[in-house]
Amino acid sequence: MVAYGGKLYYNPGLPQVRAFVEDAILDAVRKYPVDGVHFDDYFYPYPVAGQTFDDDAAYDAYGGGFSDRAAWRRDNIDKLIRETAARIEQVRPGTRFGISPFGVWRNSATDPRGSDTRAGVQTYDDLCADTRKWVRENWIDYIVPQLYWNIGFAAADYAKLVPWWAEVARGTKTRLYAGEALYKAGDPAQPAAWQDPAELSRHLTLAAKYPEVGGHVFFAARDVAVDSFGAMARVVADHYQGPAKAPR
Repeated sequence: MVAYGGKLYYNPGLPQVRAFVEDAILDAVRKYPVDGVHFDDYFYPYPVAGQTFDDDAAYDAYGGGFSDRAAWRRDNIDKLIRETAARIEQVRPGTRFGISPFGVWRNSATDPRGSDTRAGVQTYDDLCADTRKWVRENWIDYIVPQLYWNIGFAAADYAKLVPWWAEVARGTKTRLYAGEALYKAGDPAQPAAWQDPAELSRHLTLAAKYPEVGGHVFFAARDVAVDSFGAMARVVADHYQGPAKAPR
């Protein structure tokens, strides 16, 4: 365990840690007829100012042959994803394996393949998670990037991220679903766009232009049920009047 940001984290650089995580998941997959296994956005922890994730010992033991620590860390996470996917398929074929990562892989200023964004966190660099690679290599069945920003948000515009992710998924076997920040709707701490109940409905209208987007996932479930601001009711009225289609 590594202390970081006031919390304890498992160290994915240790093979025994990856095996422990995979074994725990596969125990559930083996015992229960689950439809899918879903990972959220935590791989290496989010940056905390003034603190360093201390994996020196693991890097010294296992990091030989890598150009730098970040490359070694990304390889650790790649192994976790590939191995988990393979083991799920072996134990219960047809069970879907997917991930909902932070919505920005890399900014275009960092990498020309990246999105036209200026996000303060880049998944590839800061969390050591090469989410674009997982999609392009068909390692996962679906991806739900957390596109938790409004249309027109300067640092990470929903209207720019949807086409970027659609291009990433195009021609692959990985299904793309857009992660939607229902929890921001009506929150006075959020930008003005989120004070309009129609903001999320506009997201679905925009995403409908891209056939790669197979649907939307709204965070959080409690906000779907309560819908105190009426944003979900507006989405339903504008987009969900017919029977729901089964995920493809």
